[in-house]
Amino acid sequence: MNDSPRRSSRSWRSRARAERWALGAGALLVGGVLAPPALGAERVLHLEDRVDSGGPRHFTVPFEVPAGTVEIEVRHRSVGEGDILDWGLEDQAGFRGWGGGNTEPAVVGLRAASRSYVPGPIQPGTWKLVVGKAKLVSAAPGYSVDIVLRDAATLPEQPERRPYGPVEPLRREPRWYAGDLHVHSRESGDARPSLEEIAQFARGRGLDFVMLADHNTLTQLDFIGAAQAAHPEVLLVPGMEWTSYAGHANAIGLTRWVDARVGQPGVTAESAAQAIREAGALLSINHPTLELGEACIGCAWKQPLEPSWVGAVEVGTGAWTKSGFLFTPSALAFWEGLAALGHHVVPVGGSDDHRAGVELSGTQSPIGSPTTLVYAPELSVAGLLQGLRAGRTVVKLEGPEDPMLELSALQGIEGDRVRADAPVTLVLTVSGLRALTDVTVVIVEDGVEREEQAVTSDPCELTAVVSPPASGQRRVRAELRVDGKPRTLTSHLWIERGRPPGGPDPKWSESSGCACTLPRSTPARSRAGLVGALGALGLLAGRRRGPRERG
Repeated sequence: MNDSPRRSSRSWRSRARAERWALGAGALLVGGVLAPPALGAERVLHLEDRVDSGGPRHFTVPFEVPAGTVEIEVRHRSVGEGDILDWGLEDQAGFRGWGGGNTEPAVVGLRAASRSYVPGPIQPGTWKLVVGKAKLVSAAPGYSVDIVLRDAATLPEQPERRPYGPVEPLRREPRWYAGDLHVHSRESGDARPSLEEIAQFARGRGLDFVMLADHNTLTQLDFIGAAQAAHPEVLLVPGMEWTSYAGHANAIGLTRWVDARVGQPGVTAESAAQAIREAGALLSINHPTLELGEACIGCAWKQPLEPSWVGAVEVGTGAWTKSGFLFTPSALAFWEGLAALGHHVVPVGGSDDHRAGVELSGTQSPIGSPTTLVYAPELSVAGLLQGLRAGRTVVKLEGPEDPMLELSALQGIEGDRVRADAPVTLVLTVSGLRALTDVTVVIVEDGVEREEQAVTSDPCELTAVVSPPASGQRRVRAELRVDGKPRTLTSHLWIERGRPPGGPDPKWSESSGCACTLPRSTPARSRAGLVGALGALGLLAGRRRGPRERG
């Protein structure tokens, strides 16, 4: 099937033929008038057409690049009032950039490119403009594009670009490492900060790592080398926010581009998930219940994806006091819904910061709010992925200053599993209360909460007893609350019958603080929202704010 737009009238077709002839003749087309080429000629191809409001959400517009071209500039805009189009570029080999909602022209050259785009050889032949139909509301949606083909570069070379390569571990000890798994750099069209600004702000908040989650592009990886060398105390984690019109997901650790144009031949949520896994990365669903309609296009997760592809769920997007209180409860229910189906999916948090912590609006959160802690053998990309896959995370919903809550078992754990033939003694350790009062903790067992227990000292160690099920697995997690509101939560421990691997987890030590036992399960709260979350999964059942993608 030809996915280029259908010409809607004879006059439009005639104009396109004239423009192709002008391009082949090396002429300059300005305002519809043919002029002789200038020295160091720029050849301009003007394309415009109407957009079919039906069919796939993406289409391509082919154009010819003649031999001798060293730089291409694409000036693009939608022409329908209220319509939103996204933009990208392909050469004969495939991906050359995705600007999404970038409003400025895209420029691609041999040794330089504008943000979100990939520099490299300009091969003659057929290239394609990629167009995404983000929002079509006008009676006559359309586009207008000027493609400028140059035989001399206008962008200065970018020697700071270098191929991405993993760095040596920044620390070589097993412990909890704190970071943010959802941060945007200027390579996202709706974001501004450089990697330098991101690393500097993250270090100021005491973070150990930051994942760069730019929209459908990996061009930020070109700049990690220089920024990482300048900030050896903060690990810059590669990745991409796979941004579709029916859900967003982070590919944590991704270094190989994955197509998000769902509906194009061979492109589905499952094909993307498979490509992410084959690349050694981990798929994490972002802000799964952030349903804001046209104010946030594609933010809530509605992709039909089998849950076994999912490694993590962003249960906190933005600080609790900013916007988390609106969406974290439903995101927690979404996560618990996956767990109820037996899937070992870890909770994570991300700020979705687009400004490196400065000039934030009333609903935006700075890097580190919330904070994800990963228990990893070392501070490296491979170490963090190992910790995430082992199911060892803690999410501080407000930020790094929140209290720490750790959950383990005296019988010892293997990854996120506890095997025992007798009742299991869980250990909860609370620390870092600072001046907080009215602090409680609760065990959530198979989605049902036990009675809350007050925390009376810092540090404080509490225990709870859980019996292994007769068959299958029982999941438990812990949640710390301040003034009755969630502040810190742990990932699940999965308890099953079997012989334990050995002694207690060596990471946990005796505490000199409070010591008491949490009561057994009581229906203090029911599985509120869990059934609704399961229904919203779609079988599972982002974020794009305002007129441009933001998520």
